[in-house]
Amino acid sequence: MSKRHALAPSAVIIVLAAIAYLLFWPVAIEPRAWNAPRDQGFVGAYAPNTALQSAERQQLVNSEGPEDITLDSEGRPVFGLLNGDIVRREHDGDFSILTTTGGRPLGLEFGPDGTLWIADAYLGLMRWSRDTGLELVVTEVDGRAVRYADDVDIAADGTVYFSDASSRFAADQYGTYQASLLDIMEHAGNGRLLAYVPETGLTYTVLGGLHFANGVAVSHDNNWVLVAETGSYRILRIGIGDQNNGQIEAIMENLPGFPDNINDAPDGKFWVGLVSPRSGSLDALSNYPFVRKIVQRLPSFMRPQAQRYSHLIAIDSNGNVLRSLQDPSGAFAHVTGAAESEGKLFLSSLHEPAYAELEL
Repeated sequence: MSKRHALAPSAVIIVLAAIAYLLFWPVAIEPRAWNAPRDQGFVGAYAPNTALQSAERQQLVNSEGPEDITLDSEGRPVFGLLNGDIVRREHDGDFSILTTTGGRPLGLEFGPDGTLWIADAYLGLMRWSRDTGLELVVTEVDGRAVRYADDVDIAADGTVYFSDASSRFAADQYGTYQASLLDIMEHAGNGRLLAYVPETGLTYTVLGGLHFANGVAVSHDNNWVLVAETGSYRILRIGIGDQNNGQIEAIMENLPGFPDNINDAPDGKFWVGLVSPRSGSLDALSNYPFVRKIVQRLPSFMRPQAQRYSHLIAIDSNGNVLRSLQDPSGAFAHVTGAAESEGKLFLSSLHEPAYAELEL
């Protein structure tokens, strides 16, 4: 028997083992079929430009990932980092650590009394003030653990609205980025918009069934809460006023990228980060859950990943695009949002070891 024929059975076994692995190896996701809207790309209001190329990087120390930025009463940027620190950039350019959560702080927002509300992906909803220190406030709502607190905002009546991006894929188990990839690949509506009332301690679910619930912002008239549904490329608004309570509207659909944080601006608009352009392969597989499960068994570098591209949009409360700022080179990549003060934007990022400043 020739050597070629002797090796044949082994080759067959390897091929069969590979096929069996791709078909049957257990994975974390149970994908659901859905029809992704056809990606129109960067057209119309989203036409490519280089407006973000002039953003100046402000290098951080000892950590990375200033995922959300808020401004204190003196206009100083405050952001949470991958190592758990919540840091403030002082007027002289130095960085000071306000507190360390011990988790992964994402969404941040100051309340009227100066309390800093924190959506910590690993721990839940927290608050901090210089007088009282750090406190973990909400870890479960309606009997379900908050497994991926993502963004937060405060209404005029004091109600704290925050997102639980995924009740299936815990951020502290998988890491925030990998958990987001799993949830988006599964597309099973695991996210929630939640509310906490400080005066009474009441917590409740505002809206469930969201496909990776992400950015949260209360409208300037306090009649709506906007929430970014990252996995469906859209932004919803939910009525919280006397006349529209519980009303749900999609004010933006079929976005050209994955929407992340939503931050209000002084003039009534909102800044929304599009953390990455859409994935053509992910869209093509939207209605093929079995194939998505096979893809999940491939090495990570072969699965859909976030692309380096910088994109930030400004919208009004009806979802009209007012500005679209981009940098196709992705020099400051994975832009998650921005805070605006006195004609300057402070840009946040999912992965960068810096934040960025842009003069408008």
